Amino acid sequence: MSGKLRHILKGRRGFSLLEVVLALFIITVVGAAVSTATFQMVRQSAKNRDYTTASQFTMNAVHWISRDAEMSQSIGIGGPTGFPLTLSWVDWGNTTYRVVYTVVNGQLKRSYSVNNGTPVQTLLAESVNMVSENTTCEFSNRTLTLRVTSTVGEGAHAVSVTNMREIFMRSMP
Repeated sequence: MSGKLRHILKGRRGFSLLEVVLALFIITVVGAAVSTATFQMVRQSAKNRDYTTASQFTMNAVHWISRDAEMSQSIGIGGPTGFPLTLSWVDWGNTTYRVVYTVVNGQLKRSYSVNNGTPVQTLLAESVNMVSENTTCEFSNRTLTLRVTSTVGEGAHAVSVTNMREIFMRSMP
């Protein structure tokens, strides 16, 4: 060390109370900022995950219903929301297909049978929101209007995604 610095530091044995308090204050402010940023990042990450999940549920549901509706020759709509939705058709080889879509306890299920055989049931979507006409099927003028809403998360952090599609059906017999 140089002579001047040694002379300045000669009488000091530690930090003053003011220096310690100032250092603690700076550490506290930085720590609070880091924890706030971390909390917001975790919350946004959870919201993004919930949005992605809800979006996947609605896209999957709309995909399968659209696919079956475009092939169907007969449609049956039940209940005020349009579910259960029953679609059926006969292909060129006289094979009869029947698909029934139901929503029970927030789960949209597809029941598929060939030639009146044993139906195979598949879960297409969860967290389907049936409140206030969020998920509906309407049929008019050979057009099936489908609206599926999925809500994932709880309370103020719930995320809802709605997917809508109009499906133009082929000629009915």
